[in-house]
Amino acid sequence: MGLLEFYKGKSVFITGHTGFKGAWLCKILSNAGANITGYSLDPPTQPNLFSLIQSDKRMRTVTGDVRDLQSLLECMRESQAEIAIHLAAQPIVRTSFTEPRLTYETNVMGTVNFFEAIRACDTVKSVINVTTDKVYENKEWIWGYRENDTLNGFDPYSNSKSCSELVTHCYKASFLGDKEISVSTARAGNVIGGGDFAADRIIPDCVRAALGSKMIHVRNPDSIRPYQHVLEALGAYLLIARAQYENRQLEGAYNVGPNEEEFITTGELTRLFCELWGEGVEVDYETSNGPHETGRLRLDCSKIKSHLGWRPKWNIETALEKTIVWSKAYSVDSDINEIMDEQIIEYFAKD
Repeated sequence: MGLLEFYKGKSVFITGHTGFKGAWLCKILSNAGANITGYSLDPPTQPNLFSLIQSDKRMRTVTGDVRDLQSLLECMRESQAEIAIHLAAQPIVRTSFTEPRLTYETNVMGTVNFFEAIRACDTVKSVINVTTDKVYENKEWIWGYRENDTLNGFDPYSNSKSCSELVTHCYKASFLGDKEISVSTARAGNVIGGGDFAADRIIPDCVRAALGSKMIHVRNPDSIRPYQHVLEALGAYLLIARAQYENRQLEGAYNVGPNEEEFITTGELTRLFCELWGEGVEVDYETSNGPHETGRLRLDCSKIKSHLGWRPKWNIETALEKTIVWSKAYSVDSDINEIMDEQIIEYFAKD
């Protein structure tokens, strides 16, 4: 059975479904025939991918805040979910410096509320809490962090996600084991892809500059990040959720990132973007005077490869090409639903 065939007819509950990752995930699962319930605030940007592809017409969508326990409890119970994926977060590092309280309330207490809702829903069998590659205590190592390395994110966003990991471990050990609910966390690298309109993210900034015939300005061009297409991360989440649904021994924490040779600097990423975009796009590199940012961040993804047989399918050049195809199509009002369907079919056809 192919990965997406497993989800046909399955009831899936998703928090944060109106965000960039969430919109792509809803598209994948809708195409697969899943019964989806989404619980989220209104889309975080205008425009936004979720509204553009009209995902709400193919699923049940509930406007709600993960900080509102009672609302989340009721929605989870009504969904009769078998699989729950927690995406809701305040996800921007620079925002976490200006709004640390909101970041912790959303990312930590939101996780507590999510697991309280899981406890109250007898149908759930498989749970994924999506955190980040930034949960580790960063020591600027030249090798990748492994899942058993110390959790201690530096900035409020990263640290709140480290706390979310600890909350997950506590609920798993204290409450959910006896209920035979499988629980994993997924620590994915930086995702890119068509339809990301967020501020203060490198590829959305590049697309906006390119479409506006402006210079691309890049902070910290020497920083190393695990960039990957959004379908790589979402495919891994769906694989983990299925694997532990079928075998509880496969639950745990999983890094999700590119192969070692695909770890590149932000400067290399933007140079490649300009080359692939064409049309004379140029980039300017500057020294950041903003908040602290990690200089070097690598992930060791040996665990998900050995335990679940997962492998990245698209290298960074392909990931950028897919992003650019979507972005140029959107800029001339082409059918972005069709493009996303094609990319999803291509990606998952390799299962």
